[in-house]
Amino acid sequence: MTETRLGQATNFDSWKHAYAKRAENLAVSEVRALFSVVSRPEVVSLAGGMPDVSAMDNDAIRSAFDSLMSSRPQYALQYGGGQGDLRLREQICQIMELDGVHGSVEDVMITTGSQHALELISDLFLDQGDVVLVESPSYVGAVGIFRHKEAHIEHVFTDHDGLSPDALEEAVERLKADGKRIKLLYVVPNFANPSGVTLSEERRQRVLQICRDHGILIVEDNPYGLLYFEDQPPKALRAFDGDGVVYLGSFSKILSPGLRVGYVLAPPAIREKLVLANESAILSPATFAQMLVSEYLATCDWQKQVADYRNLYRTKRDAALEAVRQYLPSLHTTEPAGGFFLWLTLPEGLNSKEMLPLAVTELVAYTPGTAFFGDGRGHENIRICFSHPTAENVKVGIHRLANVIDRQIELLETFGSSK
Repeated sequence: MTETRLGQATNFDSWKHAYAKRAENLAVSEVRALFSVVSRPEVVSLAGGMPDVSAMDNDAIRSAFDSLMSSRPQYALQYGGGQGDLRLREQICQIMELDGVHGSVEDVMITTGSQHALELISDLFLDQGDVVLVESPSYVGAVGIFRHKEAHIEHVFTDHDGLSPDALEEAVERLKADGKRIKLLYVVPNFANPSGVTLSEERRQRVLQICRDHGILIVEDNPYGLLYFEDQPPKALRAFDGDGVVYLGSFSKILSPGLRVGYVLAPPAIREKLVLANESAILSPATFAQMLVSEYLATCDWQKQVADYRNLYRTKRDAALEAVRQYLPSLHTTEPAGGFFLWLTLPEGLNSKEMLPLAVTELVAYTPGTAFFGDGRGHENIRICFSHPTAENVKVGIHRLANVIDRQIELLETFGSSK
């Protein structure tokens, strides 16, 4: 076998025979595959859902670091418990109250980002062939996890008001009639990744009732809930149901993704299982990162920082929508009231995945819609992330993208093909 550097493909995998069957479902996501491209400084990346950490108050982080190392270094540099730091869990309860969620500190567990929480929940609940209901489209990281667990991913129709309760009820009845076991509904109700839409208050109540009636556990992922641009979104699903909803949160979008600190609020029995799973997987979440976040929350005006982020991302959202209206007036786009994302629909006949290499040659990158479906759909869609580039570069990137789309439309009209 030819020796290669890490990250390079080999022509022959001498251990392929020994992999577990589920390893066949592991593949680089379409988002991660773009990282090497978008790291080039000349490329405007509208692809990865990254926060603008340049807007972070570095002095506040430095002050929290100094305070922590002055007061409790012997704890911060040591192993911790599998459930996570108690003071941080208490602070998380206060943060969740801003979303209408009132939970016990005993039912909060710290994770290595909310992605880790989703992995633990999926491992706890999903057997091969079990059904997970998701929005259409749904978060690429969740799709990857569910696929790895060999679950059946069922997309439920979603529009500008979020996931459709009528479509949810139809899907549940159809799948049950086919003898399928429906275990979970995974939903990002606020400024969803990738669509940017928010589940309406009326629909939240209906979704809760449908899942109660059919014994389906809801996994509510809310990384963007505090990043609203106008009105605060409706109360969380978890605010109305303490037994039927597992609630996920993260500091990646309101503080820093580099710290890798997330959390899960679960009913007591599920929380006990999750703590055991957490200890089995990683022994304990990173103590230093947890205590640094806790010290930051205790010593700095974190709510002002979140307000600054809201203002920044609102400006970038406005720049993105203005550019779409100017350069791509015929395309349909969602108009998010918070978060990071626009969801564009291409003219019939264009293929977002096939078009991506052409876009990169024009020095702009995006994420094809196919990344957000578990069934091969999404070729006619593009996710635009406006959070990381400057507002000016957001406009530049969309202008470049418009040039690519216009040329593809001309080719389609001339030759009847998007290639």
